Amino acid sequence: MPAGRPFTITTPIFYPSDVPHIGHGYTEVAADVLARWHRQAGDDTWLLTGTDEHGQKMLRTATANDMGPREWADRLVQQAWLPLLETLGIANDDFIRTTQPRHEQGVAAFVQRLYDTGFIEAGDYEGYYCVGCEEYKQTSELVTGTGRYEGQLVCAIHSIPVELLSERNYFFRMSQFTDRLLALYEERPDFVQPESARNEVVSFVKQGLADLSISRSSFDWGVQVPWDDRHVVYVWFDALLNYITAIGFDGDEATLNRRWPAVHLVGKDILRFHAVIWPAMLMAAGLEVPRQVFAHGWLLVGGEKMSKSKLTGIAPASITDVFGSDAFRYYFLRAIPFGQDGSFSWEDLAARYQAELANGFGNLGSRVIAMIGRYRDGVLPAAGEASERDLGIREVVRASAVEADLAIERMAPHEAIAAIWRIVEELNGYLTLEEPWALAKQPEQAGRLDAVLATAAEGLRALAVLLSPVMPKACGKLWTALGAEGSLGLLADQPIRAAGDWGQLPAGTRTAPLEPLFPRIEQEVLSA
Repeated sequence: MPAGRPFTITTPIFYPSDVPHIGHGYTEVAADVLARWHRQAGDDTWLLTGTDEHGQKMLRTATANDMGPREWADRLVQQAWLPLLETLGIANDDFIRTTQPRHEQGVAAFVQRLYDTGFIEAGDYEGYYCVGCEEYKQTSELVTGTGRYEGQLVCAIHSIPVELLSERNYFFRMSQFTDRLLALYEERPDFVQPESARNEVVSFVKQGLADLSISRSSFDWGVQVPWDDRHVVYVWFDALLNYITAIGFDGDEATLNRRWPAVHLVGKDILRFHAVIWPAMLMAAGLEVPRQVFAHGWLLVGGEKMSKSKLTGIAPASITDVFGSDAFRYYFLRAIPFGQDGSFSWEDLAARYQAELANGFGNLGSRVIAMIGRYRDGVLPAAGEASERDLGIREVVRASAVEADLAIERMAPHEAIAAIWRIVEELNGYLTLEEPWALAKQPEQAGRLDAVLATAAEGLRALAVLLSPVMPKACGKLWTALGAEGSLGLLADQPIRAAGDWGQLPAGTRTAPLEPLFPRIEQEVLSA
């Protein structure tokens, strides 16, 4: 993507019916890393996240806690969901709540537009409804319950019984968009990714689409249907609209044109909403469809999707309180191929923290800064004439930076980090071969020592720039210790697509002591 182009990326808006777990944190971090990279590349970037506060599930959860739904949502958002962003270092540009007037007004205007143009009509519906999914289910999506639910039909995702509902509702005439959606998937193969997600969506739509019930009359917690106050808008129809109500729909056309279309980052369990229903809604309204829908995999615990209801949810702070937010961000995007399911284990997290962060990246930074301080009084020497090994490091830095940027473009942050990590490994190997500690004992090798220290420091400079979207705290500390000028992460100072250009840390730069980027964690803590 050429620098300066718009890049809007969204997370799903999450139900604040309970506190967030690391699955939510994984999505937030992935979107944030992609947004930070694009910002630092000079793209006109916007990251949107938020909470979905309407619907039957929110109403029932609030009632179970002896609160009204708005009071319950306010409490969870303020005490859990907004703090999650700070805990994980998320630099979002906006946070939308579906109870905000800007959203509710936009929803009302959107559904009125579809009603006025004949895409919404009244009808009767009966079907199996999962409150956990806030979705009517086909029988193929249900399984026979076990244990306390033996003999009952349960949702395959939530493992709770579905309800047989019969309502007179308003329907979105989605069946009219089957051919247009299939044409979209054919003309834009990257519209839904990864490929496995695209194949699922295409197969589903080829079976033919039914009209979609988009209102409820059995409860009143939602956006009122403008022409019929007995109904509220179906929570998913309401929630999907956040992506445009947050950026100007029904009031700020200039901002909408600037920020839309967006890249939607979603969990694979809500893929069909975003890749089928949402583009059909936009087509009906005469609006552009999203730029892309990317479905990442699930975090698994004990082989199952992480879930609060199944007591497999892990609070993000359980990890960040021990390992820090940078380690959280690094681990989940490094250890799990983006787009696939990934199993979380404390043992793997601890092992990667120790080997890759503390011993690999952190120790590299500490050694180089310490040697410049010890051997050259904290002043970066001139590199002099480059040896074959020095040139090899330069080529690794250049190639890794290019490869990482291409990986980000194809929504593969795990591949980007792997490419950047080759610089860490090559620099550690370079120091082992060059032995600057031995060169320091030989006055006649002063020039060679200068070259080694300058090469290693310049490599660290590139690493600080390239890894700052992933580990902003550690890279900020390294940047300061290197004595580099400007603010890390700002385009005017350090454009990320120029990170591989050699020679940006000049001779004479004064370094400063560097505290451990990733302090060693006592085994007793890890075993607790």
